[in-house]
Amino acid sequence: MLARIRSALTAQLEEVEVPRDYERSPLSGKGDVDRFADATAEYRARVHRIDTTAISTTIASLVATGQPVAVPADVPKEWIERVDTVVDVPGAPLTVEQLDLVGAVVTGCALGIAVTGTLVLDAGATQGRRALTLVPDHHICVVFTDQIVDSVPEAFSALNPTSPLTFISGPSATSDIELNRVEGVHGPRTLDVLLVDR
Repeated sequence: MLARIRSALTAQLEEVEVPRDYERSPLSGKGDVDRFADATAEYRARVHRIDTTAISTTIASLVATGQPVAVPADVPKEWIERVDTVVDVPGAPLTVEQLDLVGAVVTGCALGIAVTGTLVLDAGATQGRRALTLVPDHHICVVFTDQIVDSVPEAFSALNPTSPLTFISGPSATSDIELNRVEGVHGPRTLDVLLVDR
């Protein structure tokens, strides 16, 4: 038996070519917004379908009165005009202790994936750094309907692979061997997705 193992370990393996010709074109023209909303809600995220005029009032309704909200420096002022904010400034970022004290964090995203109900953040405009969305217990993410793509391969073809990518499918959750679900272990316990038609 050991001789067979030694023989197998020394054998030259042929290089196998893996096809990478995934379908990257949209499944339905533009991204399927209804499918994204359904899949996101299935992960226990709360989905709010609104238009651009309701962003600030919706955010204000989701945050407890008097609780500050952490935001990246480039979040549009009109999103957060009804809440108290602490700004995560590049070069002088909020500490983990400061992030732990906020009521929520508000960000945008790079895109949403309809088939999986996944948000993707790439540290681009309105998203901030990764810690900003992992430490606070409540994440409010603004997703515009024109940011939704249908499939995972379509998403990867639209993303820069050298950016720090964070994929979010619902609130942070894990379960033990007996399938007891625990939320908030690796990130926010509550995820509100503002699905905005513009």
